[in-house]
Formats: sequence, C-alpha cells, structure tokens
Amino acid sequence: MAKKDSVIKTQELDKLYGEVRHIIEEGRNTVYRAANAAMVHSYWKIGKLIVKEEQKGKDRADYGTALIKSLAFRLSFDYGKGFTETNLKYMRQFYNHFGNSHALRDELSWTHYRLLLKVEKGTVQTFYVNEAVSGNWSTRTMERQINSHYYERMLLSSKEGQPLVKQEAEHNKELFQAKDIIKDPYVLEFLDLKANTAFYERELEQAIIDKLQEFLLELGKGFCFVERQHRISAEDEHFYVDLVFYNYILKCFLLIDLKTGKLTHQDIGQMDMYVRYFEDQVRQDNDNPTIGLILCAEKNRALAKYSLLSESKQIFASQYKTYLPTEEELQAELGREIEILKQEKRLKKK
Repeated sequence: MAKKDSVIKTQELDKLYGEVRHIIEEGRNTVYRAANAAMVHSYWKIGKLIVKEEQKGKDRADYGTALIKSLAFRLSFDYGKGFTETNLKYMRQFYNHFGNSHALRDELSWTHYRLLLKVEKGTVQTFYVNEAVSGNWSTRTMERQINSHYYERMLLSSKEGQPLVKQEAEHNKELFQAKDIIKDPYVLEFLDLKANTAFYERELEQAIIDKLQEFLLELGKGFCFVERQHRISAEDEHFYVDLVFYNYILKCFLLIDLKTGKLTHQDIGQMDMYVRYFEDQVRQDNDNPTIGLILCAEKNRALAKYSLLSESKQIFASQYKTYLPTEEELQAELGREIEILKQEKRLKKK
C-alpha cells in the first residue's frame, strides 16, 4: 500500500508540470519584453541626442547628413548592423514622432514603431498604437492593416458597419508572440548575442550548405569563407544570404543562396538585390564586381545559375570563369550531395 501511495499519479504530475511550465514561459516572456522595451527606449534617447546635436548645426545644410554618416560608421563597427545610417534616421524620426517617452508602449517592438512612422502623426498613430496593443497585433498584422487603410475604413463606416470592419481585421490577424522578440536581429545585436542559424535553416538545407561550404574551400582556387546566413535588412524585412565567400584571386565576393523548390523569378530578383546591396554597402573600391550564385535542389534535378549586374557580364565572361566552378560542375556536385543525403536518410529509417 505504501509503495502504491509513493508513486506520483499521472494527473498530479501533469498538474505540477503545467504550473512549472507556466512559470517558465511567464518568466521568459518578461525577460524578452524587458529587453525589447529597453532597446526601444534606448533608440528613442539616441534619436533625441541626434536631433539636439543637429540643432546646433542647423545653419549648415549638410551638417545633419554628415553627422549621421559619421555616427553610423563608428557605431556599426562597434555594435553591428542595427546602427546603419538608415536605422539612425529612423531613430531621429522616432523621437520627432513620439516626443514623450512616457507614452511609449512596452508591448510594441521596434519594428512596430518603424511601421508607425509611415502613418500620420497624432490621431492616426494613436489609433494604430491602441489597436495593436489591445489586439496584440504582430508586426505583419500591423503592416497589413496600415496598407489596407484600416483607420480610414473605420472612420468612413457607419456606427453599425464598424463592428464588421473590426471583425474582418480580427479574423485575419496574427498574434505578437513574446518569444519572437529573441529572434529579432535588432534585439540580438542590441544584446550582443549571435543569431542561431537554426532559426533560418531547415535540416536538409543545412546539410547541403555544409557540403557546399566544404566543396568550395577544397577547390583551392582562392575561396575564403566569410559568413553563413549573412543578414541584409531592407525597410522592415530581413533577408539572409546562405553563404558568403571572398575570392582573393578574383578579388570579389561570391554570394550563394540555396533553394529547395523550383527556381522562380522572385528568387532571381532577390539574388539581384543581394548583389546590389554588396556592391553598394560592402564592396571596396579595389574589389571586382560581386557575383551571386543560386543553387536550386529540385526533387529530381539540380540547377545552378550565376547572377550578376548587367554591367559586369563582360568581366564575368573573360576573367571569372577560370576560377569559379562551372554551372555544370555545381549541378553535378549538388546532385551527388542530395543523393548521398537521401541514402543516409533511408539507412536511418531501417
């Protein structure tokens, strides 16, 4: 009987587990939101300092531009991509739009506030702030509502029609999860934490990228590994280049993006955007033009496509092909690796 009594009942254990889990989740959410709130308030203070400094040089037309450019250069070197010229301008605009720091809502992220800067100050901004907080809107939901003119539709609707407009918004909304904060690259950089590439890579993609990284380094044709999952931020979106190499013989960057589905025009356009970003923000004056490489691992075949700006086509044809693997070689290597991974997966199942 004593032995029977000493055994923890499943029901009691489930109850205890549920209570402990609630405490852990609540604690994590508190930490995530506190980190986010600290970052938002810090950005507001930085915006305030920039505005005050600009006012000292208001008689010089180019003072503000030079100030932000110099500040961004030094801050980016010390603290990462969260302090680019673009983001510093957002911080300045943030202070100008939300002059009272006590009115800032800790429930909203920096991306929420960047979206709010696109709408009219005053009543319209206040409306979206209140709706986002009360409805726990994700940033995607806020962007959707702003783009669909939710405020204007509510304003133009009759008293009887407003609940229908609100019901439609509620039906399509995504909730803002505190755990998503810790994946935000701005928050990670603010806390001086490294992003976990597992957030952005699936198991198959990660395995293929591992093999491709080894393959290029083993070619012995001047390839140096630079970074994996290199982030490019454009407006309120973040993109990640799977692999970045630098070739010291060609003196150029090679950007590689892997697609596990069918290659689309959007994929090509995205790679062109990556290349343009590197040309504008990363490439030095003595570097040759950046090259993009899209690898597509479809179900039954592999595709490889080099992508570079039109003005660089002649350079590519005359110089680069000596040191870069051909599209056929890449296709063959990619096909081999996919088949090996499939066989390994089949063996694990046996």
